Amino acid sequence: MVVGNAYLLCRISDTIEDEEALSALQKREFYERWISVVQGSHDAHEFAQDLSSLLNLSATIHEQDLIVNTPRVIRITQSFSESQQQILQRCVNIMADGMAKFQEGATLEGSSDLEHFNNYCYYVAGVVGEMLTELFCDYSDEIDARKEELFALASSFGQGLQMTNILKDMWEDHKRGVCWLPRNIFLHYDFDLKSLSREKIDPRFIQGLNTLIGITKHHLNNALKYILLIPSHETGIRRFCLWALGMALPTLRRIYNTPTFKSGQEVKISRRTVKAVVASTSGLARFDLALKALFFWLGRNLPLVSPHSDFS
Repeated sequence: MVVGNAYLLCRISDTIEDEEALSALQKREFYERWISVVQGSHDAHEFAQDLSSLLNLSATIHEQDLIVNTPRVIRITQSFSESQQQILQRCVNIMADGMAKFQEGATLEGSSDLEHFNNYCYYVAGVVGEMLTELFCDYSDEIDARKEELFALASSFGQGLQMTNILKDMWEDHKRGVCWLPRNIFLHYDFDLKSLSREKIDPRFIQGLNTLIGITKHHLNNALKYILLIPSHETGIRRFCLWALGMALPTLRRIYNTPTFKSGQEVKISRRTVKAVVASTSGLARFDLALKALFFWLGRNLPLVSPHSDFS
């Protein structure tokens, strides 16, 4: 229940970020109020009413329903132990503050460099990896004994998933006036992101895209290392993590094999693939060698690039 509630708290933060009807200043104000709501110092009903009245461009019906039901989500949050609430509050604080900063500087020119891009990924996903690690450690002394090793990989796990989504959704982001891709990666191949157009995909852009795919794979490799640190008998936690990783790699393969795609829908994995991933990872959740073989196969032929490479 705690992990499910954590997901809803993060989705509320995402809904603020994605709403095109809100200015950067309005988003900053709602993020600050949202932090206070989660901390218990601001009224959740008032927050929900004010935000829901402004959602009219980007929010889906499910997101609108979530915002309306914010008070119910918070009541559940406040039913958790003190340590669990502190873990959730830390995540929301970091995420909301970071999202506000990056929304204020979002343009079509891309992130200034890979470091700036990594910071964005941390605020929207890396901190979620840390939050889940804290919750897993709070739940199990056996997992807590491996906390240092898990924390060393947690942010990278989250970044791998987030980078996959950023690459898949880059044209949807571009349409709403935002580009998160790091400029220096593409300038390394003599391509300026200001020239990016879905009507004509420049080969130099594809070179930069493939480099980002390689960096993403590096982070997803870390995700598998993270999962294998979870005791094999904790199949519920393992499956939860494996499903996310198992869907990211086929998505990344589709992006790599279709670099001229024009929308996220073109590289979205099929329901059949989703079912296959869920079935295979669930069945193999206890078996480390089998999982290594499965994910080697899922990531076959993808480039591998160190995020510490020199792109000057």
